[in-house]
Amino acid sequence: MPNADTRSKTAWGTDVNAMTDEDREIIDTIERWAERELRPIARKFDHADEYPTEIVAQMKELGLFGATIAPEYGGLGLGASTYAQIVMKISAVWMAPVGIFNSHLIMAACVQRHGTAEQKNHWLPKFATGELRGGIGLTEPNAGTDLQSIRTVARRDADGYVIDGSKTWITNGVHGDVFAILTKTDPEAQPRHKGMSLFLCDKGPGFTAAKKLKKLGYKSIDSAELVFESHRVGADRLIGAVEGRGFQQAVGGLELGRINVAARGAGIAAGALHAAVRYAQERHTFGKPIAQHQAIQLKLADMATRVEAAKLLIEQAARKYDTGERCDLEAGMAKLFASEAGVENSLEAMRIFGGYSYSTDFDVERYYRDAPLMCIGEGTNEMQRIIIARQLLERNPL
Repeated sequence: MPNADTRSKTAWGTDVNAMTDEDREIIDTIERWAERELRPIARKFDHADEYPTEIVAQMKELGLFGATIAPEYGGLGLGASTYAQIVMKISAVWMAPVGIFNSHLIMAACVQRHGTAEQKNHWLPKFATGELRGGIGLTEPNAGTDLQSIRTVARRDADGYVIDGSKTWITNGVHGDVFAILTKTDPEAQPRHKGMSLFLCDKGPGFTAAKKLKKLGYKSIDSAELVFESHRVGADRLIGAVEGRGFQQAVGGLELGRINVAARGAGIAAGALHAAVRYAQERHTFGKPIAQHQAIQLKLADMATRVEAAKLLIEQAARKYDTGERCDLEAGMAKLFASEAGVENSLEAMRIFGGYSYSTDFDVERYYRDAPLMCIGEGTNEMQRIIIARQLLERNPL
């Protein structure tokens, strides 16, 4: 991978109008790595639900844990557009490893955008190298899309804060080191979001990963419950050093997360298409390849169109993110369409493969299991539709 110091732009709004040769080199490097290192092992690790420790080490060497962190902190400083293409290339082979660095980068984005100078200088270099890895803790057993209903509380005392509560479905929960945890610092605040704050918490006394959750898909990657019982943190762990800003900080980080989920959906859609195109030319019925049957051709045409449309929506959202513009409408549209494209293409691939689609000897059954999560994660698609509609009305008043 190119040295981060040679990059002339950052992920935060400077010089992102066109993809550079360096960006293309990075994308090509990642694509070759995914084909060489991920494709041969994806099926084995997925079926065993085994954590890919060696792959994580390789991702550290490739700089993926610092992909969108600014070069001044040791990151690659990639724009969201280049980052999204990296995510698509990996997800087309095996989606799960993307979650390991994406959740980590959402946490890093919260620090880079909202942290104090001291917090940035202390944490971001360690995040960029992967020395410290983690994610973001928002979801709770009774609070998912409605983040303002969280119950985890951080109480102030003379020595800092004491955190009590629990989080669930937290990516990197078992193998991660540090997490940005959304809490209530003023449970009585109205509106509720004004009483929420975001803390950086590393595992130790009072903070444990309770258990790894078993899943239909998205296997090999640890999703876990995190439990906080009188977990003490210093005031220097409050991101931005001011209470009451956690909700905005977390939601701002989700813009990058939604672009990432969109890219994962588009990657799954592309991977399913690639597998279907190949199989349709290998499989023969009635004396000819099934690719020559109109019914199959119609499916392939729709699958290919979904992939290309998803890419364009992702690019639109990523460019707005890179220039610092508000992009919740565009990120919501990209996430909605691309995740649904992943589901639809994986199902169509299953139909093209016929009975063999149920065999664990083919990747399409994994695409089919992994894809639905993209319609749920980083805000359900039902919520994305509401966001899109509200923004549409806000931007086009009578």
